[in-house]
Amino acid sequence: MHADNDRPAVIDDSSAVSGRELIQKASRAVDLIAELAVPPNHAVPALLTTNSDSLALLLGGAVAGSPLAPLGPLLSADELAPAVRDTGSPVLLTESAFLATAHAVAEITGVRVVVVTALSVTASATPLASTPPGPAFYLHTSGTTGTPKAVAFTQTVLEARAALLRELIAIGPGHCYATGSPIHHIGGLGNTLVALHAGATIVATQRFSIEWWRSLPPLGVTHCLLVPSMIEMLLAENLLDTVPLQTLIYGASPISPATLRRLLDALPEVSLVNLFGQTEGSPITCLSPQDHRRAAEGRTDLLRTVGHPVPGLRLRIDNPDESGTGELLAAAPHLSFHGTDGWLHTGDLGAVDAEGYVHLRGRRHDMVIRGGENVYPLEVENVLASHPGVAAAAVVGVPDSRLGEDLAAFIVSADPMRPPDHGDLRTFTRSRLAGFKVPAYWYDVFSLPLNHAGKVNRVALRGRHET
Repeated sequence: MHADNDRPAVIDDSSAVSGRELIQKASRAVDLIAELAVPPNHAVPALLTTNSDSLALLLGGAVAGSPLAPLGPLLSADELAPAVRDTGSPVLLTESAFLATAHAVAEITGVRVVVVTALSVTASATPLASTPPGPAFYLHTSGTTGTPKAVAFTQTVLEARAALLRELIAIGPGHCYATGSPIHHIGGLGNTLVALHAGATIVATQRFSIEWWRSLPPLGVTHCLLVPSMIEMLLAENLLDTVPLQTLIYGASPISPATLRRLLDALPEVSLVNLFGQTEGSPITCLSPQDHRRAAEGRTDLLRTVGHPVPGLRLRIDNPDESGTGELLAAAPHLSFHGTDGWLHTGDLGAVDAEGYVHLRGRRHDMVIRGGENVYPLEVENVLASHPGVAAAAVVGVPDSRLGEDLAAFIVSADPMRPPDHGDLRTFTRSRLAGFKVPAYWYDVFSLPLNHAGKVNRVALRGRHET
């Protein structure tokens, strides 16, 4: 869509690059990557932010047969080293801002550090060829249950994702997509590539901020990806409606009914889309603009779901218990990984209601067996989060000599000076859930520990209880 035009393709914190110039940068990236002498079909680890040069490097790596593997540049060297070593690459690409971290990784792994400099917009002698078969790039899982795994994204998968998501988020030529999401996450890079493929302009930043949001109105932004905490920040500053969005995509966590009402008061015509998926396969489900309208009209229970399976995806509940909850299995052309049985085993527990909406219950390894009863922490967390005195909550299983496991709740107060009474929280939870789902232990915390993907670090919470 962008190859032969002079419309802006990428606007980042330092420059605006046309479609023609982006292809020229990518052509130069092919030459640069060839000079690295990476063994054929080996991934090239890279510490990058979202900008025109990094996107050109990704395109160049795919064409050169040396797919890039963007990694979280804010991770420590010890966290990055296993993924870098796993690629087998002799080099680690990095932007200059992350040079100290890159050198620390090099000390552990023995790789050679190569600093990425600005790519020329003058076409190189090497024309940009079509992408060969095989991986176009790799992304790594968040590693919540162990070492992060590399997930390959092929051209076939990317084409299928682009075709699906163009319809789900209604994006095409003439639209402008703003993102502050990192390039090493599927939500960041995946949606950015969809927008580029559709012919939209990308407006990217290294870090979401109020100042960045204030800069967007003159750029004609029509689509944006935010997480609910960003939406809350913008609503608190009365700034959300300064960008007249057509489509607002959100993910990572549900949106509350109160926030939905405030959002639609600010942007009454916006189409809201919630996407659920994972690195190995995304999206799996979608809560559509029509679903959000129903929620605003009174069906607030829909906000506790992740919507319906996306078009073309088969969804199965594996080995459901008496409540209908089991592991979500999925299969579709746009998913990056399928097991030997033909299914992506997501590791997510969920159930499907009579209307076909998918309800998440948490991760399979998070399920707690309390005195023989299955408890899904996410269900308890959703109830606690609906309490007016609770800003955020996390529930984990902890050892118990009598029951095998019990529940501990960690509460972030809406007002730190007036934390909710734990007895009141017990009563509130019990009025909505069975007694065996009410936590036995309660802790007030200023914040929840998160991993680099923004997910709650439950191992750290269990450690707090045990100490």
